[in-house]
Amino acid sequence: MTDPWDRRNQPQGPPPQYPQGPPQYPQGPPQRPPQGPAPGYAAPPPPPGTPPQQASAPQQEETTPPKKRTGFLRDPLSIVLTIVIVVAVVASALIGIELYARSEGETKVAAAVECLVEDTADVSFGFTPPFLMQHMSGHYTNIHIETAGNQIRDMSGMKADVTVKDVRLEDTADSGGSIGSLVAKIDWTAAGMTQSIQNAIPLVGSLISGVTTNPSDGTVELEAALGNIVTKPAIKNGALTLEVTELTGLGFTLPRETIQPALDTLTSQLTNELPMNIKADSVDVTDTGVQAQFSTQNATIPKSEDDSCFSSI
Repeated sequence: MTDPWDRRNQPQGPPPQYPQGPPQYPQGPPQRPPQGPAPGYAAPPPPPGTPPQQASAPQQEETTPPKKRTGFLRDPLSIVLTIVIVVAVVASALIGIELYARSEGETKVAAAVECLVEDTADVSFGFTPPFLMQHMSGHYTNIHIETAGNQIRDMSGMKADVTVKDVRLEDTADSGGSIGSLVAKIDWTAAGMTQSIQNAIPLVGSLISGVTTNPSDGTVELEAALGNIVTKPAIKNGALTLEVTELTGLGFTLPRETIQPALDTLTSQLTNELPMNIKADSVDVTDTGVQAQFSTQNATIPKSEDDSCFSSI
């Protein structure tokens, strides 16, 4: 008996037909690469039995060789600029210190001069060598002093122009230093002489109305309502004097002894008690007044205890 379900007993049909050529796949939009899990969610674990995937080796990017950097100090221009800046800063600082120290020195010397002459004074130090070097060594090569011209002590209208050289500040037992040379040129105006004589000579001084200078004969004439007093400036024992040569009034001659002591007292105020052995050297009569020169050589500077005017130096 045969089995109806046995395929061997069933009739064989033609063999199946298969399409020729490569398999055709339906075309569609390009598939996007799978995206990772959203932020905040962990990726699901792989199913059991799945071998772990090895991370693909990162692709090596082509690297360019690093550029050779030039150091700051290897640049000649940078070195020059650095040196210039440093020199400028140092020079500015030195100039500032120089100006400050010079101003302080001038102020102290001016205070001493103003104490001596009883008038304001301007002081300036020589520019060579720099003041800082002079101050550190205590050796001042050149000092120039000029008073305002109001007065010198009680002598009205008198101005001093002083040059001091080779000053050395050295504290010793009997001095505060030394001065190589000092030359003072004194200008005494005719108006200042008139005022000084009016204040110095009692009675007769109040009668003096003016002063006339005569450069031709080197005399100074004191004019008064009752007569004239003719004087001749001169140097006597290192002091400036006004020697009376003629005194007339009301048509008769008066003895010079009546006025000479008063004039001597006036002029002695200029030279008496001058420090450092300063003496008068010469005197000239000009159209505007009288010019005299005073000087000293190799003099010692008084200590502040001996003369209070030098306490600031």
